[in-house]
Amino acid sequence: MPYPELKAILTDIGTEELAHLEMVSAIVYQLTRGLTTEQIKNAGFDTYFVDHTTGVYPQAASGEPFTANTFSVTGDVLADLHEDLSAEQKARLTYDNILRYADDPDVRDPIKFLREREIVHYQRFGEALRIATDNLDSKNFYAFNPSFDKK
Repeated sequence: MPYPELKAILTDIGTEELAHLEMVSAIVYQLTRGLTTEQIKNAGFDTYFVDHTTGVYPQAASGEPFTANTFSVTGDVLADLHEDLSAEQKARLTYDNILRYADDPDVRDPIKFLREREIVHYQRFGEALRIATDNLDSKNFYAFNPSFDKK
């Protein structure tokens, strides 16, 4: 990242995103520990259970496992920040969808908190985009993007 301010923003958001994963994992664990075989089957959780028991295994609701393919990185500061902005909105939407299904306050409250943080992250990425855009003509931008045509 060519600008110290952007490094700081990305470090802050990245650190917090790892905490989000921990929170969601704890919710899933609390909801699934102690399930009976019948409850697992009735919930449609049996195929997951065969592979992972009630351990937390990151995957989409469709069953697609988490991989590095989730990340879209081009190496271009502006393109990557736009991807980050999009990812935050997708995360917010996922939390919105969870809230449509969840009625347990012990699930809803932390999900609401996480949703709010995704909005803050979106705003922070917007700030980062402004910083990068304001510095488009700086020497650092060209140094970080050597293939960018300076003409």
